[in-house]
Amino acid sequence: MDQLTSMQVFRQVVDSGSFALAAQRLDISASMASKHVAQLEKRLGARLLNRSSRHLSLTEAGQRWYAQSSQALEMLDAAAQEIGQHHQAPRGQLKISAPVWCATPRMAQILASYRARYPEVLVDIHLDNHKIDLATAGYDMALRAATEPAPHLIARPLCEVPFYLVAAPAYLQRAGHPQQPADLMRHAAVVPSYVATGPLQLSQGGRSVPLHLPPALLSDDSNLSLHAVRAGMGIGFLPGWLVDAEVAQGQLVRVLPQWSALTVTLYAIYTSRRYLAPKVRSFIDWLSQELAGSGESSPTGKG
Repeated sequence: MDQLTSMQVFRQVVDSGSFALAAQRLDISASMASKHVAQLEKRLGARLLNRSSRHLSLTEAGQRWYAQSSQALEMLDAAAQEIGQHHQAPRGQLKISAPVWCATPRMAQILASYRARYPEVLVDIHLDNHKIDLATAGYDMALRAATEPAPHLIARPLCEVPFYLVAAPAYLQRAGHPQQPADLMRHAAVVPSYVATGPLQLSQGGRSVPLHLPPALLSDDSNLSLHAVRAGMGIGFLPGWLVDAEVAQGQLVRVLPQWSALTVTLYAIYTSRRYLAPKVRSFIDWLSQELAGSGESSPTGKG
């Protein structure tokens, strides 16, 4: 068996978490994928994977080989793509999964400028706060906010997204303005159900305290949560992407602004570096350039 192919199969097995899924993505049989890994282990004289009926994990030797061989494969893939795709313009339908809170004026501007630069790409973006499996759902890529992306996915960081405590001025006039984190327990809260608020912390100058938000409303739709906060339903815990402009305009007020809450990183996620389509690569590069170049942590309508 060709060692380069066996290296590629091994990387896909690790990235996919199973021989069956790796075989499906490589269009080979599961038994052939297993043979490639076994042959690679024989050549190296070391076991690379711990196998059980339900779980795969890397051995110590497997971890070293995965890191070093992945770098080598990435260099080869990059060289091949530079040669093979040098004259290919991005084109076709680009299917993207993204959080609901990507629906902002700034993101719309980024999409419009990308379309103007690459008119042959049709961006098909689906907004959902629930994570989906890119391969099985037929997505080219996803935008995901996380403190730590899943290890089997390829993740390119784009920008930081802070979450803020905010409220409508009318609500604070009625219920009072919290002065300390403990005051939050006496307030109603509008909390996105996709954020686990239990273990979250508020931090200030090296000091951390638990963030407790008694919910008056739970929703998996960020825009509905924003509307509920505007309506005076309670204190919201929302991403800066949604609230920065309204805070700047005085329509919403930061609560405990001297305390820092959750900050996540927005990643561009895709499943394989191999043969990354020009439409995917160009869009990720465009996002990275636009978000970094804006000088903002969140693509709001400001600036």
